[in-house]
Amino acid sequence: MQNRIIKRCLQIIFFLVLTSSLSGCMYWVRAYQVYLQMDEFDRNFSVVANDEFTLQFKNPILFSKDFVSLSRLYASQDDLTADGRRWRYWFRKVDGNNKLLEPEVKFYSDLNFNKESRLIAWSFSSLFLAIAPPKFLEVSLRSIGGGEIDKEKQQLKANTAFLEKISDALPKKPAVLAQLGEPFEIKDEPEQEVYIYRFLLETHHIDPGYEDRALNEVKITFDKKTQDLIKMAGSFAGLKVSINYRKFQDEAPELSSR
Repeated sequence: MQNRIIKRCLQIIFFLVLTSSLSGCMYWVRAYQVYLQMDEFDRNFSVVANDEFTLQFKNPILFSKDFVSLSRLYASQDDLTADGRRWRYWFRKVDGNNKLLEPEVKFYSDLNFNKESRLIAWSFSSLFLAIAPPKFLEVSLRSIGGGEIDKEKQQLKANTAFLEKISDALPKKPAVLAQLGEPFEIKDEPEQEVYIYRFLLETHHIDPGYEDRALNEVKITFDKKTQDLIKMAGSFAGLKVSINYRKFQDEAPELSSR
């Protein structure tokens, strides 16, 4: 209990320092406020997993403009909804020359905003769940609360010390390949294989100097003996994600902005 109080005090001090030093970058302040919310996950968030995986924000903080400021990318679609707006980001599989491949392989990520332009839900389509199974994705998000922040690298390493180990079986390589098809490249290592895929974000505008962020490289690691998917690492519209599934409690997922 005492350690939790000390930790919370340090977070507040860090937040005050951050606020004073980033007065011109309020989106970072709001992003940090969301990080603080992760300490009380069930109070501030809920998860819905069916064909999609959706993280719902009970106490919205982030604005739609924050995502443009952070990623310098724009959504593929901007649609009006009953609650406000939905931004859909389409990621399509490409070759080494960024040409779309056939048969088409694609997935999307949705950001839903209320009428005040605050983020109320973040969803991922079923294809993304082939490389980030719902239970593993949820526990990865839960582990962000209390994670370590590296300001220099703009990286967050999540804390999995107090999370229960997931008992679900990991996806097998044949099942993943059936969804994603052949990779752009395969790296052969002594005990594992790393399959590399390239996905290009469909967007109508990219801020000059940030064109490379539209290309998203996804690395999927399989254990040679068991054929299990054991790790996924990728960058998606400016957000880097790395999750070690098999040793989840030993090696925490990392999230960072590019």
